[in-house]
Order: sequence, then structure tokens, then C-alpha cells
Amino acid sequence: MTGAAYSVVQTDLKTGDVVAELPVTGIQFTHSLNASGTATVGIPLFAPEADPESLAPGVSGLAILRDGTPVWAGILWALAADIAAGTLVLSASGYHSHYQGRHFVNGWTARSLEQADIIKAWFAYFNADNGIGTDTSLITSTGHKRTTVWTRYELKNAAEAIEELADNIGGFNFRYVPYWVTAGKKVGHRFVMTDRSGVTASHVLTHRVNCNVTGVSYDSTALCTVAYATGADKGNGEKLVGIFENPSLAARMPERVMVGSYTDVKETQTLIDKAQATINAGAVPVAIPELTLYPGQFGPLDFVPGDVTAIDIDAGYVALFDEFVVTECATTVDVNGSESIKLALASKELWSNANPS
Repeated sequence: MTGAAYSVVQTDLKTGDVVAELPVTGIQFTHSLNASGTATVGIPLFAPEADPESLAPGVSGLAILRDGTPVWAGILWALAADIAAGTLVLSASGYHSHYQGRHFVNGWTARSLEQADIIKAWFAYFNADNGIGTDTSLITSTGHKRTTVWTRYELKNAAEAIEELADNIGGFNFRYVPYWVTAGKKVGHRFVMTDRSGVTASHVLTHRVNCNVTGVSYDSTALCTVAYATGADKGNGEKLVGIFENPSLAARMPERVMVGSYTDVKETQTLIDKAQATINAGAVPVAIPELTLYPGQFGPLDFVPGDVTAIDIDAGYVALFDEFVVTECATTVDVNGSESIKLALASKELWSNANPS
């Protein structure tokens, strides 16, 4: 995988049409689990393509190509000009950031419906009203039904609604995948839902063989023996409450309580599910490795956030041979075109327990 050629194109955010190829001085982009992901692109300040009439934050899209194939795409949100250095830095976020600015202004009611159908209905609703044309053709049934009820006065945020639906017991991982609608001329993007258990990667990453593990942190802050999830006001000053406990952990450590607030949840069972997810997420201390892949062995799409890979580390206190979920894949391309890929990971047991499908 040596010698990959990178380029960046500016797109029309509403249509996906390619406006121009940008001359780049450096590229950084991340794929993040169930989140927007980010990108920064440097271009010469005085290049003809640095045109404020065309290249505008909030209006323009960006797509990063690797050997001509889109590997990241999203929305240009900010620019920073360094006049002394003669550079312009473009800062973008993935398409999920569009839905952070969309709200259910008319409310929404869905009772005991397949969650995949709910998601498709949401995108159809926002696509129809000055949207970005998110494609839902790859969304398939999950076998889990949900109830979502919001009044128009709540002005529920769409991105938050998607994240909350994904984060339930029996939820899903999601990402927005860019693709060529018409090669070289039009970029589209698809919303993809996958099982929370992830897809087991065929790679084993071994410290000082095909990667450099730069650090491992151990965190117990999520440990929890009792979880409460509070919901909507019942109208008499009291709130709905869901409770879940972990008696086996309570036998090993003093009581530790976590409380989550979900003010728009109006069903007790949903709150119990959320309390259970909190308990499951706090069942064990977390090992969090960070590593850099050795150059030329892997590409940025070889490790999709949510997928599972095996890590082999033998370094004193850190002795691990276990499976981890990829939570972020960050790629940097310097001015010479050299590619560096870093991964952030989380314990597979933690992730699977917190979000069983």
C-alpha cells in the first residue's frame, strides 16, 4: 500500500457536484465511531482555488480522495488564513454535523417501529426540506423496535436523536460513507448502520512488528454498581426512573452510583435499558491502547470504527493479547504525500457488554 496518491475536491454541499480540485499542502482526517469525524486541509493562500466567492464555510463540501476513490467527505465549517506563511487551513466535519443543525420542528411520533425504518423516515423528512441528500439505500432491518415521541416544542436535535437511538441496548453503529455517483463529477454519501458487535477484522496488530503502540491507559471512572436513568416529567413534579444493578461487581467493590438524565424519554422500559447500558459499560476497568500503523501496510479504510481487531503487546506492565474495537482512525498526509495512520481503540468486552445486539 505504498505510494497512495491523495487529492481533495471542493463540492457543492447540496448536490455533491465537484466544483474544483484543490491544491493541497497537507491533509489530516479522522473516522470516528458514531460521530462526525473531522478533516483539516491546507492550501496555498494565493491559489486561484482559494476563492471566497466559491469556497465558503457552511456552504461548501470537501471530499478527500485516495488513488481517486473518496475516503472521507463532509462539510467545510471554518477557514484560517496565515498571511505570513501564505497558507489557508480548511476545517471540516463529516456529514453528521449537518444533522446537528436540523431539528424536528413539527415534533415526531413513532411507536413500536423497527428502528431502521425510523432512521429512514428521519432522513427522508430532512432530505425533503433543503437537505444534503443522504442516501439510505443500504439501511436494513435490525429486528429491534423503538418508540420515539417528541412535541414540536421540544425542537429535538436530529443528530442527537440518531445517537440516542444507536446507543440503546440492541442499538447500532453508524457512519456516512462517501462514494462517486458519477466518477470525477459528483460525490454522494450513504448512511450505513452495522451491528454493535462490529465486524472482526482479519488483522492482528503486534507491537514493533506492524505497528507502534504509543501508549495504553487504564480507566475505572465508568465502574458502576447501580445505575439510575431519569426521564420526562410525569406532570406532578416527579420524573420517570429506570434502575439497574450489578450485584457481582458490588460484591467486589463499594457501591458506586451513576445517574443519567434523558428528559425526553417517556417510557420506563427505555430508561431501564439505558440504565442497563450504563451498568454494562461500567462492568470492568477499561484498557485503551493508542497506536500508529507501520507505513505502507494498511490503508485508512482497513480499520472501520466499530470493527474489531486483535492487539498483541508485551511491554512490562502492559501485557495484552486481546480484541479491541476501533473507535477512531486518524490519517495524516504531509506535503510530500507520506501517509501516517493512527488508531484509538476500546475493549471489545466493554463495548459488546454495553451495547448487546
